[in-house]
Amino acid sequence: MTARVGILFAALAAAIVVAPIAATTAPKGTGLPLPRFVSLRADTVNMRTGPGVQYPVEWVFQRRELPVEVIAEYRTWRKVRDWQGAEGWMHASMLGGARTIIVTESIATLRAEAERRADAVARAEPGTIGRLLGCPEGLAWCRVEIGGHDGWLERGAFWGVYAGEMVE
Repeated sequence: MTARVGILFAALAAAIVVAPIAATTAPKGTGLPLPRFVSLRADTVNMRTGPGVQYPVEWVFQRRELPVEVIAEYRTWRKVRDWQGAEGWMHASMLGGARTIIVTESIATLRAEAERRADAVARAEPGTIGRLLGCPEGLAWCRVEIGGHDGWLERGAFWGVYAGEMVE
């Protein structure tokens, strides 16, 4: 009986020695690329000054599907940047992988094809949010859906995709 207790004690002592080393290891991220675009999953999302609920709320976003750029990760928190350059921390549960865009041009014309002479499908004002459907490689246009209208927008007319990024 004494031998078993001694083995158990030795195993526990080894675990105690290992625990402090593991605690000092930096938390692993998701393994997804940084930076990357995501969108807000909820109607109201808090942006905090740090990665935790103990940090004060700096901004309150009230636009579901607004695109944001993830620039850092810490456990379940993501440091994000919005289209106007504001940065802060949001809980990962408030962010989704759906790719969306926000129109930044004064009036953006959604076209039937990826060329300026193509028929206009719709016009979108600055601040309009749409879904990103795809950006072919080497093309200065992306296919988007805005307000039920499917068409093509020039990359310079919106925020939510990187220059030269291919999105399928």
